[in-house]
Amino acid sequence: MRYLLLIYEDEKVFAEASDAEKGEVFQAYGAFTQEIQGSGKHLGGEALEPIATATTVRVREGKTVTTDGPFAETKEQLGGYYLVDAENLDEAVAWASKIPSAKTGSIEVRPIMEFEGAP
Repeated sequence: MRYLLLIYEDEKVFAEASDAEKGEVFQAYGAFTQEIQGSGKHLGGEALEPIATATTVRVREGKTVTTDGPFAETKEQLGGYYLVDAENLDEAVAWASKIPSAKTGSIEVRPIMEFEGAP
């Protein structure tokens, strides 16, 4: 089954980190990414640009309205994701617990909805 591992963290904390601390984070993510890719469970993933670059889109009464920024103000922001192929929720949670930001933020584990007849 496919699971999306959504990475949430307070991006202000990372922005205020020293270059050495940022280097440690990048190194930890590099190691995790190599591990999950080597396992054959990795289906995709990306880091996202900071929340200030987000645009929220709504269509109301046939009109498209855009707003700068995220959908809602939150303490932690979505910073990236991994898409994994796991046997079950327990395996997906095990992978999520290895993501470096699990130590300072949170990882949301969401199963991908499978539709019959979909390619």
